[in-house]
Amino acid sequence: MRRPLDDRPATFREVFASRDFRYLYAASTLSWIGDALARAAATALIYRATGSVVASAAGFAISYVPWLIGAPVLVALAERYPARRTLVGCDLARMALMAMAALPGLPPAGLLIVLLAAATLTPPFEAVRSATLPRVLDGDRYVVGLALNTTTAQPAQVLGYLLGAALAAHHPRTALLLNALTFGLSALLIRTGVRWLPTVRGARRQALSTEMVAGFRLVFGTPVLRIIAITVFTAVTVVILPEGLAAPWAAEVSPGPHQGWAQGAIMISVPVGYFLGGLLFTRLTPPGVRTRMVRILAVTVPVSLIPAILAPNLATVVALGFGCGMFMGGLVPSSNGLFVQALPDGYRARAFGVVQSGIQLLQGAALLAAATLTQWLPVPLSFVVGAWSAVALVIMIGVSLRWPTPQAFADARDAANRANQPDTPTV
Repeated sequence: MRRPLDDRPATFREVFASRDFRYLYAASTLSWIGDALARAAATALIYRATGSVVASAAGFAISYVPWLIGAPVLVALAERYPARRTLVGCDLARMALMAMAALPGLPPAGLLIVLLAAATLTPPFEAVRSATLPRVLDGDRYVVGLALNTTTAQPAQVLGYLLGAALAAHHPRTALLLNALTFGLSALLIRTGVRWLPTVRGARRQALSTEMVAGFRLVFGTPVLRIIAITVFTAVTVVILPEGLAAPWAAEVSPGPHQGWAQGAIMISVPVGYFLGGLLFTRLTPPGVRTRMVRILAVTVPVSLIPAILAPNLATVVALGFGCGMFMGGLVPSSNGLFVQALPDGYRARAFGVVQSGIQLLQGAALLAAATLTQWLPVPLSFVVGAWSAVALVIMIGVSLRWPTPQAFADARDAANRANQPDTPTV
């Protein structure tokens, strides 16, 4: 049975004491930099070539498509194999595909197909990596380790976005080649530094379709898991807007020769805020306080972007994005810590896959919907972002009013622990 959370947050030193985590952390950081680099370059290129807000948003959202067309099946399949084999295999395949995408002379249609193929390998990789973290970090080390992962992803994105925006004008293929290199280095780190973790045997293997349905049933049929999932789903539809709509938003608030730098400033505002928020609300806040703050943080995420309705200037847009990212940085690790405690071991990859699929799909849908509204309505993009956030606030208030009691969370943890007893996974 896992050690219950106490009033002392785990330290970074305790988290990095795990060799497996150190190598997973380094590998993930490389991949995040490469992905952001390629995404920023592609988004800028598409917008400059077409001048279309919808096309720009679609270029940013293409990586979300695989979460719609097969992610649950891919995750259920990946769960059947040892974690290290799955992670390394996905990285090597993505390295080859991104190297192909960087070949000169590849037509735009071919490039989009290759990028889509590479993105198809992201769902199984992310779900297995997420399910692996609780196996190498226990108790509050998991929550702090998760926060370290998610907060590091933000400055990694900042670096990738800035490099991608800089390379987009003259060397876009170089950005894709660098992304391929990061996948190769990630595979090397995982292969040499992470132990061979056998498959979790907490659940009897069934048909892929049956296991996929079981994952959805667990997440949405368990009240505690369902309310956490809805909270995160609502929050991500808000926090993605400054990043995904940065190019057209920059054109709106800072037209002219400095538009590229304005785009970069808007894109990095959320990751920088996320990084600082993760440190503030996770490493420096006792576990019990974190748990009680989840409902407050859930409401403040959409509140932070509602002032965009007033069509603010660039500096204010950046500040709003920073605040939204900061509150999100506190919300995600804390809610994820509650989520994993209520999961039976044999269902972790599937449950994480369900949540990740929902996150990716809703982010892509939110971007396309907001961009489409901007095209249809005679209002600026800033107004659409603010109004969208106001609607999300109404949903968050409803979720907050139905938040489970501490006893409900305790009962869910006990049920997960009982489910783990008959066949404890070997690590």
